[in-house]
Amino acid sequence: MEITDLTIRGTWREVADAARTTVGREKGTGEPSSAWKRRMLLAEHSPIRQLMVQWKWRGLKYWVSVHFVRHKIGIEHFVRTQRTDRTGADRDQIAQSAAVDHECLANAQAIISISRKRLCRQASPETQAAWRAFLDALASREPELASVCVPECVYRGFCPELNGCGYCRTDDFRAAVARYRGEAAAS
Repeated sequence: MEITDLTIRGTWREVADAARTTVGREKGTGEPSSAWKRRMLLAEHSPIRQLMVQWKWRGLKYWVSVHFVRHKIGIEHFVRTQRTDRTGADRDQIAQSAAVDHECLANAQAIISISRKRLCRQASPETQAAWRAFLDALASREPELASVCVPECVYRGFCPELNGCGYCRTDDFRAAVARYRGEAAAS
């Protein structure tokens, strides 16, 4: 499985200008600072939805792809079909582990929200790995966005799962929460 065709639609200037509109200010100039970007992303105000990311997983297991198509707010999915009339293969004979190409177009808010569920240790390891691969690719283009993508427990500061994994009782968890909050305070 690999990530290809990662593109960014929208600019941080557009995000900043949308934010300025909400407070009655005219458009600005220049690139917003990294600290401002991170504060906007942590605040999750509506202008961050101006920033869109498009990518493709190549060779993603079908059943892992199904985990991602469960997310539908702020994201569109384009998954290679397994229909017999399109592929010539008997769909009933295709294993759930068969590889598919899965393309997405998502706004920044959706990426943050999906991270909360798919980075959770209760998610399947394969699904976690696919999402981490995407976030690793994203970090090279949008490091501030990637930096605010954390599991639900780190995001909230506690585990809301009915049957948690126990991570929230570890020193690693406490350190992750402190990093998440500390980076926010330092920005």
